[in-house]
Amino acid sequence: MRSRVDHSKRYFVKGLALGGVLAGISPIISPAWAGVPNTKSNTMPEVSGDVINLVIQETVVNFNGRSRIATTINGVLPGPTIRLKEGQSVTIKVTNLLKEETSIHWHGLILPFQMDGVPGISFAGIKPGETFTYRFDVQQNGTYWYHSHSGFQEMTGMYGALVIEPSGEDPVEYDSEHVVLLSDWTDDNPQTVYNNLKMQGDYYNYIQPTLPDNVTQIRKNGLSDTLADKSMWNSMRMSSMDLADLSAATLIYLMNGATPGGNWTGRFKKGERVRLRFINGSSNTFYDVRIPGLPLTVVQSDGVNVHPVTVDEFRFGPGETYDVVVSPRDEAYTIFAQSMDRTGFASGTLALREGLTAPVPAIDPIQPLTMEDMMGSMDHSSMAGMPNMNSMDGMAGMDHNNMPGMDHSGMGTAAVPFANPSSTVRHASSEYGASVDMRVDTPRTNLDDPGVGLRGNGRRVLTLADLRTQGGSIDPRPPEREIELHLTGNMERYTWSFDGVEFGNSTPIHFNYGERVRVILQNDTMMTHPMHLHGVWSEVESPDGEFLVRRHTIPVQPAQRISFLVTADALGRWAWHCHLLFHMDAGMFREVVIS
Repeated sequence: MRSRVDHSKRYFVKGLALGGVLAGISPIISPAWAGVPNTKSNTMPEVSGDVINLVIQETVVNFNGRSRIATTINGVLPGPTIRLKEGQSVTIKVTNLLKEETSIHWHGLILPFQMDGVPGISFAGIKPGETFTYRFDVQQNGTYWYHSHSGFQEMTGMYGALVIEPSGEDPVEYDSEHVVLLSDWTDDNPQTVYNNLKMQGDYYNYIQPTLPDNVTQIRKNGLSDTLADKSMWNSMRMSSMDLADLSAATLIYLMNGATPGGNWTGRFKKGERVRLRFINGSSNTFYDVRIPGLPLTVVQSDGVNVHPVTVDEFRFGPGETYDVVVSPRDEAYTIFAQSMDRTGFASGTLALREGLTAPVPAIDPIQPLTMEDMMGSMDHSSMAGMPNMNSMDGMAGMDHNNMPGMDHSGMGTAAVPFANPSSTVRHASSEYGASVDMRVDTPRTNLDDPGVGLRGNGRRVLTLADLRTQGGSIDPRPPEREIELHLTGNMERYTWSFDGVEFGNSTPIHFNYGERVRVILQNDTMMTHPMHLHGVWSEVESPDGEFLVRRHTIPVQPAQRISFLVTADALGRWAWHCHLLFHMDAGMFREVVIS
């Protein structure tokens, strides 16, 4: 058994002052962003045009005093920012110099499925030594990104920003802009990291309650409630501190390829309105982002313009993007992005000139999961000592194998009117097996919860309930049918799935071409999952069926039930998966066929 460390110790890694891609064989270490300057941000290398060439290769990197091999695009990490124009026809030639197959997926782009870049689903992949040509028309604008969909290459550096300028006047008013691409890196072999999690699901979770934590909880909730709470967690063989699979015990947190010690700096001029295009390109990290002393006006979500909303902070997971506009008044500000488990952070500086810095805030205190995060909206006052808590069977009081209106093969169709999302929980029979360690029967449907770690922190935190897409829905039709899928897992086995069925044992989900479908996702696990459906837009709605926001990646919190509408207007085979890379690889992945 490995040793544990006191979570009060700050064991996050700041990294080298100039950690990143090694420039050729030079002994001087230079960050990936110290490349070709561009007129937009003067920080990130950029490519554009109707024909773009990308080369995938191995490159030596050093973030923490140890040389490692990364998978890079055009020799930099992150890959170059690709800047396109709405309405443009683009050809992107990708040459594979690796010894293994590779691919590039254009995350959030609406394009023919053959160009989507998912090996085994939409194409065969790019073999070593081959060049694959992507051709598609650019049908949208906004902030997106691209990354490998092969093995763990995304985790080893194969990702980059994708910015698409609107064909007409941009409704967002700003004077200058920066891409802020957040990611994570491990010096360990990703396969070894994954194997460690398969062996022990909390292998990298060094956060354990201490005596002071217990005393604080007793003072807040009383001895009886504290003991009952701990008894319940122990009976479920789970931990209220299990906030993330990976931590700073193995991860280094990067901003535009730079460690906090590298201090990526984005410059601005006095009086400017600065647009910051935030992209979460990490493999396994949720980030909580703020700029102390500077309000953030959110103007875009997942590449789509939203009615502006001003906040102090936002959380986003792998795959999500947010554009914010800020109006700096001081000379320098810290861009601070702490991991959801509070073991580390990425940071950089927004400044009038290079060399300026601002104070870096302390990491927030750890906020444990609650029983509502585990079981949803219930009265838990008399639940201590309830039987069979390991699988939550004692919570149900219902025979879910005989629920009407449910196809238990994994996709349910409710025989009810579709004006509002169904509130009746329908567990598929496949959830009752070794791959599922809990089920939620009274899920939360609130979208105004910022999530564990952000509740009651004194700051204005963005939630899904705050977002409203400009122009409304893309399709005014009501849904013709409703399907319900549950996000499931077993923490001890480290398996993840839809409805208790891992990808290797699953069958495709079918949408009829042109139909309008309501999809309900219910999270029956204790972790937040950023769910990405390729090829079509997902239009999130409120619990009473009001359209809110158009997304390509939807974070579903523990014990939460979220519904969204899909117009199946893209023929072909598509991927649908959790964007936590290890969750996807461990089975939370399905194929969607539109025909």
